[in-house]
Amino acid sequence: MSKPAADEERNQAIFQKLKKTCVPLLGNSLLTPSSIGNVARLLTELIDALLEIQASGYRLTTSLISYAFFPLSTILRRNPSSEIPDQILEKIVTVLTIISEEWWWDCDLRTWEQIFMLSGAIVTGIETKGKGKTRSDETKDVAVQSLLALLRERTDKDYPKHRRVARDATARLAEIREHVQGANFIPVLGQILDSSLTTCMSQHLSLQRHSLQLLDLFVRVYIPDDLAASVLPGVVSTMTKVALGLTPSKTSSKGDIVAGALTVIQGIISRAIGDDICIKEGAVRDVNDIGDLVELITATAGEAAASGSKSPYGTPRTDSWLRGTASQLHIAINSLTPLTSHPNPTALRALTTFAATVLNDTSLTLPQTQPLLLSFLLALSLSDFDSVSKPAQNLLAKLLSPSSKVYHALWQTVTQMTRDHLAAIPRLLPTHADAKVEHSAKVIEAICGLSVVLSDDPHSQVAGAGPFSSISSGIGKLLGPSGGIEKWGWALLSVLEFIPPTIVVADSSGTQLLLENGLLNSTAFPAMTLKSVASRSTFDVLERMMRSLGRASGDECLYAVEWFIGVGLSGRTSRSVAALWCGARLLDGVSGVQLGSPDHADFISTTQSRRLCKLSRGIARSVSELWEEEEREEVDRPADRSAMNTDDSQDENLLVEYRKGLVPITLGRRGSQPLSQRSYIKQPSLHKAICLQLIALTCGILQSRSTPLFIYTLYPILHSMVAEDPYVTETASASLAFISYSTSFASSRNLVLSNFDYILDAVSRRFTHRWLDIDATKVLVLLVRLAGRDVVDRASDVVEECFDRLDEFHGYEIVVEGLIEVLLEVVKIVEADDVHAIHEPALKTDPPSDKQRLNKFFHWFHHHCESHEEQDPADYGPAPRRPWSKEEKDTNDEQGQDKEREQPSDPMADSPPTPAQALTKQIVSRSLYFLTHGVPTVRARILLLLCSAVTVLPESGLLPSIHHAWPFILNRLSDSESFVVGAAAQLIEALARHVGSFMSRRIWEDVWPRFRAMLNNLEAVDSTSALTRRGRGAVGTESAYTHSHRLYRSMLKTMTVAVRGVQAQDPPIWDLAMSCRRFLSIGAHEELQMCARDLYRAIGSNNEDAVWLVLSATTSIIDDSVAFMVEERWPIEPNVSIILAELGQDK
Repeated sequence: MSKPAADEERNQAIFQKLKKTCVPLLGNSLLTPSSIGNVARLLTELIDALLEIQASGYRLTTSLISYAFFPLSTILRRNPSSEIPDQILEKIVTVLTIISEEWWWDCDLRTWEQIFMLSGAIVTGIETKGKGKTRSDETKDVAVQSLLALLRERTDKDYPKHRRVARDATARLAEIREHVQGANFIPVLGQILDSSLTTCMSQHLSLQRHSLQLLDLFVRVYIPDDLAASVLPGVVSTMTKVALGLTPSKTSSKGDIVAGALTVIQGIISRAIGDDICIKEGAVRDVNDIGDLVELITATAGEAAASGSKSPYGTPRTDSWLRGTASQLHIAINSLTPLTSHPNPTALRALTTFAATVLNDTSLTLPQTQPLLLSFLLALSLSDFDSVSKPAQNLLAKLLSPSSKVYHALWQTVTQMTRDHLAAIPRLLPTHADAKVEHSAKVIEAICGLSVVLSDDPHSQVAGAGPFSSISSGIGKLLGPSGGIEKWGWALLSVLEFIPPTIVVADSSGTQLLLENGLLNSTAFPAMTLKSVASRSTFDVLERMMRSLGRASGDECLYAVEWFIGVGLSGRTSRSVAALWCGARLLDGVSGVQLGSPDHADFISTTQSRRLCKLSRGIARSVSELWEEEEREEVDRPADRSAMNTDDSQDENLLVEYRKGLVPITLGRRGSQPLSQRSYIKQPSLHKAICLQLIALTCGILQSRSTPLFIYTLYPILHSMVAEDPYVTETASASLAFISYSTSFASSRNLVLSNFDYILDAVSRRFTHRWLDIDATKVLVLLVRLAGRDVVDRASDVVEECFDRLDEFHGYEIVVEGLIEVLLEVVKIVEADDVHAIHEPALKTDPPSDKQRLNKFFHWFHHHCESHEEQDPADYGPAPRRPWSKEEKDTNDEQGQDKEREQPSDPMADSPPTPAQALTKQIVSRSLYFLTHGVPTVRARILLLLCSAVTVLPESGLLPSIHHAWPFILNRLSDSESFVVGAAAQLIEALARHVGSFMSRRIWEDVWPRFRAMLNNLEAVDSTSALTRRGRGAVGTESAYTHSHRLYRSMLKTMTVAVRGVQAQDPPIWDLAMSCRRFLSIGAHEELQMCARDLYRAIGSNNEDAVWLVLSATTSIIDDSVAFMVEERWPIEPNVSIILAELGQDK
């Protein structure tokens, strides 16, 4: 079958299919209440049939389209429009929309106009005007879709489907445009345009979306140039409301609605006030060469000739019209600023396109709006959405490339914007306008970021990287010697006032513990806060702005860095803090090293310039010297005061007073304070914290080349780590961790150990009569803790240094206390080292019971008279049992000498001391003299030092010192300070546990009488203490950390060891058992009860009867002779049962 025959057959089939619907529909063309339902059903069937044909890819012929159109036109002719129900009209217009997609190519303009008029009448409401009826939004939506089908531009996708080419579409569109722009059709077009402006504010989302698409077609394709100037105000005003969500629904606009509204504004601005049309009509002049200058002479005649051919509906474009319209447009576009923070990326992309298009099309007509539009693009280039930031950057690159016609104007605008926004920030900060401050900072950041990213990107597809280097040079000039930093720099510093955040830190020992364990490598720098900025995001943007300025200007900004740091180092006021912060952030940017957690630190791989490295070394030295100046007497400098007065007078016109509530009114000027007398508050903690950040930053810049600077920089950091201010302590810890990371040390501990000598030398220089730093001892303690097991190899110098300074400053209590703390820390480190610690086995001194001794005595007594020689196998050497001959004597002498040579060394002899033991022995022997020091804390630390040395030293090294100091140790048990007594009791406890044989008799003869008196005194003191337990049987204090509790514990443990070590006489044992009964009370602390049970178990292992008698007689009367022993105030029955049960099991 041939193709024409096949097409004819298919046309016939489609005709039959349409006939089933069109014929009944024609028969019911007159609408009545009874036929409306049938007509609606037939129209639905017709819609389904047409959609099915369209989906099959079949192209309807003109005759088939006319056949389907005929019943529709009949219904519209036979029935008044106002009497056609909405549902019928919707279906009719839907059919017209479907057939218009194909009919658009071939239908005559009269038919096209009839369909256009019908749809336009529905949208405008003309067909129901005066009838008291209004069409629904759904009906209007269908009518707008019909208009879109009649007016839309055909694209490449439509050509194959309709078997057409682009030339056909262009010719047809030109024909329709010419017809629409006819003088008779302009009123209709204006009416539909006005109605579309109304429907685009509808709450019906589909109608709103389609109305925006229709408006875009009108303003971009169909309205004449002269009419565009007339409708510009109304279109821009309405679209601005739609974009900002100022519609009657009062809800924020969706992303696609905002995008549609911006597209309409963009189109009408380009058509109405674009450079091309305004140049054409003489509103502006574009002078590029000499020929353009000649045209300026004849411009007046040309305008007069052109003004006579204007349309009655149009508006002539004159200079006055342009000035008025440009100012109004600027206001409208400025109102779109909130859209830069719209949450939908579709809206942001549309705003990007809008700003770029208007910038490109209106460089001559809207010069005052260029900075605003450019700020939109710059802000959007920093968007979190890559689908927004990347297009914005590309459009900026295209606009700023030399091939762009607006390149020169925009380049000057960008440079001026940087200056203007930088000058605006000092004015905005005092007013607490966070949103405006953030906007200005983002604009500057975007300009700097654009100049860096696009000029350094080797893969950039944009031609001409030169302009971005020009922007960088402009920023560098702003921050260089000729940039006037003395003017805008003082203004900026006058409004930047920092305050530390609220940090809850109980003690710096936690940070030091993390440092000692190597866990500070991930410490982040604590944040700072601007007093005049409420939101954290605004402060972060300001930080990024300063970094971007430094990065964009490169080494040119080092002048500004040096100037800011010079101002910051001249004092410790809030202005100095602000100056150091600005200098540090600029240094962040130019170096590419950003302070933060080392886990997230970002170091650039490129080599730093020599100028930057030289400046970094100078900054590190200058900042480190502040710690030396702080410890010396601070002298006020007149030059600083004069500079301050000059600074205040420079920013006189920039001060803004910010108050909340009612502003008091003062008559006259007596209440005003001269600006020159305005003072800055001192902020030493923040100043020191910023200085620490600068030290860390310079080490991050120099990296491995910063090692020679450690002799100056490490001591200030460690000194700050032991400071009382928690903010300074946290900053110092983060600085040390950052330096360790940047200089390739495994941990902060390794860094300090590698530079141990540097730090020790710095401490030594601060222990002279000319220069005495009290906190240097704390740095020494930190050094010893960091050294850990390596303290033996390194602490000999520390110990010598301590004793030398003790000899010099023995009269300074706080110095002596700090140095003794260092020695105590050394001994504690040695004690904690398992390699050097000596753990002697427990003394096996449990004596036999009385029964066992009697049995052995009776056995000896019965057998001691029995005579039987027992051969002693031991060889005692030569013995005179018989006379020796001379030969035998010589032989025996030689044999004896040989045996002496072969005899092994004495196993009981002490081995030579280890380095740790020798160091500890030296500390102990030279510290005994401080047992009688006038400061109680020194006496207590010496006792604790001896307590730690007990487990380290052998008996030969320990006991002579203890024997020599024993009278002083006993005197400490009667010290006036309870914590000194507790320390002495701890020492005696340690001696009793480790050298029991040496201490046994001393405890019973010297210590126990003092303990007994102390127990009696403490019982009386506890009765008046606020920390004492209350209630029946209460003994001791509630807390286990009071001095009395620790003293009780030490006494009980000491006597327990003494009872187990030596069989004492019965009177002291009885006295001990009677004195310690109260610790068995259930009202005592659990730890004291446990220690007391151990004591009575130890007594019971030697004298069970005594323990039974004392405990039983205390709980109840067992005999009248011991009735005085009953103590009802101590409920000790539970513990007595436990002790007696355990003693019974041991039997």
